[in-house]
Amino acid sequence: MKKFGLVLAGGIAAIILLSSIGPMVGLLVSLGLLYFIYKQFLKAESTGGKIALGIVGVIFLMASISNAPAIIGVVAAYILYLVYKNWNTRKHTVIKEDADPFVNFEKQWNELKNY
Repeated sequence: MKKFGLVLAGGIAAIILLSSIGPMVGLLVSLGLLYFIYKQFLKAESTGGKIALGIVGVIFLMASISNAPAIIGVVAAYILYLVYKNWNTRKHTVIKEDADPFVNFEKQWNELKNY
């Protein structure tokens, strides 16, 4: 049942990731250009240059905001990573051994009765 849940979650996450690759690339490009414009804005000395870079920066900021669905794609990629990581893990149970000799005797006696 655990594998079925992992396959279902992984399949849904893969579909979402594939459908949001375009916005993810757009967000990456627009944020990269916005960073470059910000650095140039800080270096600019003339007022006209700062105004022009500010206008271009606002345009790229709007482009970045319009690609906000790409965040869902990033979450889907993280879910796929978790599914991949948890695919072959097993639940480990810790068996506590009692120091009581009678409990140990009962356990060994039950093992001998099974033969």
